[in-house]
Amino acid sequence: RTIGDRIGEAKASGNLGNTLKILGQFDEAVVCCQRHLDISQELGDKVGEARALYNIGNVYHAKGKHLSWNTAQDPGYLPQEVKDTLQKASEYYERNLSLVKELGDRAAQGRAYGNLGNTQYLLGNFSEAIAFHKERLAIAKEFGDKAAERRAYSNLGNAHIFLGSFHVSAEYYKKTLQLSRQLKDQAVEAQACYSLGNTCTLLQDYEKAIEYHLRHLVIAQELGDR
Repeated sequence: RTIGDRIGEAKASGNLGNTLKILGQFDEAVVCCQRHLDISQELGDKVGEARALYNIGNVYHAKGKHLSWNTAQDPGYLPQEVKDTLQKASEYYERNLSLVKELGDRAAQGRAYGNLGNTQYLLGNFSEAIAFHKERLAIAKEFGDKAAERRAYSNLGNAHIFLGSFHVSAEYYKKTLQLSRQLKDQAVEAQACYSLGNTCTLLQDYEKAIEYHLRHLVIAQELGDR
């Protein structure tokens, strides 16, 4: 501010916002991220503007998740305050998405789609969540980003459970399992086995369910995860 470096001030405000978000000071974080947004718009800095929109979305998303931890309920059955907060997150992600489309930034589009899928899932809008996660999946494949692809499969599996499409969920979870093995990520492999065990139970394939739950148990023991 002293040297009149507006871009520097904008970036510093954004960084402050992200740090306050991590500290759980969400309202202060929004103020700082909004400052980043205002200055970026004032300077016609589209990249900065997109980043600020994404960051504000992140703050509301984190706040919504934080508030919903106190109400251990299924997605969709949330107190009004949590819904409003997640709705705000969604709106900022939408604005970010349209801007990064304009900028032709595919990687940023992927991140926006993933986060939109997650917020819609928490809001109980499972069909919308699926549409967004499918877009996320396509971009992850485009970039050969196996970790993002794995997350997308997992999220698609979760959303289909709530639509009662258990067979479809099982297919997505199997892909999650396959990729977690490729990525040699045992914790995620265990998680996928757990999800598959539960899905097979819903499908009344109890033999398979036991197999998956045993695999989950073995990995949990290997990782010393009580």
